[in-house]
Amino acid sequence: MPKSKRSKVVSLTKVSKKTREHKNALLTQVQQNIEKWKYCWLFEVGAMRNTHLKTVRNLWKDSARIFFGRGAVMAKALGTTMEEEHRMGLHKLAQQIKGQVGLLLTDSEPQEVIEWFDDFRQADYARTGNIATRTIILPAGPVMRAHSDPPEPFPHNEDPQLRKLGLTTTMKRGVPTLDNPHRVCDKGKALTGEQAQLLKLIGEKMVVFRVALLARWDAATGEVVQLEGRGLSTEQAGAEIEAEGDEEMSE
Repeated sequence: MPKSKRSKVVSLTKVSKKTREHKNALLTQVQQNIEKWKYCWLFEVGAMRNTHLKTVRNLWKDSARIFFGRGAVMAKALGTTMEEEHRMGLHKLAQQIKGQVGLLLTDSEPQEVIEWFDDFRQADYARTGNIATRTIILPAGPVMRAHSDPPEPFPHNEDPQLRKLGLTTTMKRGVPTLDNPHRVCDKGKALTGEQAQLLKLIGEKMVVFRVALLARWDAATGEVVQLEGRGLSTEQAGAEIEAEGDEEMSE
């Protein structure tokens, strides 16, 4: 007999205890790694995608440790005041932990880290609430997939989905076809759910995942260096109505 899918009663005491233990374990991990590495970088992420962050983790797994999410835990681990800071100067970094930020701990020299993250970019599809970076108008004729090389028309079995997303198509020789141009989105305006789905369907990527370095703590001196002009604008951050769930803090 299959198991019931009805909601089951869960003890809140058990949940809270597990959550508390998990947070304490993460706090300990951050502090242990602060003792191990020469530099601690504070960074923020534009157009957050777990898959791309995991790529960054994998590329740095032999030379760094990355923590992301649960900002309050990270700040507490570093210490937000001179009296509470885990090591000298860390409170200056902890006080900047706000929003969707993370920590990168490494022995790699600062210039190497800066250059690597300046070069790392991953284009991706926009989501509901993202700001359109350009105006997209589909011309009259067969509806084409932009991500194909060369572009190719949609098959007939995808016509219902295209029509559901607002396209007025007709079938011509088995190909979904527009009799008139269709404006998908306008530059500078927030995308609706339908617009975001249609852009993904036709293969138009509008956001770029990137990691912006904000500040660096030096274990040798206790100094925190600000990286001016490297923060993300609202558009670069890819603010979304439904943000992706928190990434686990550590690997």
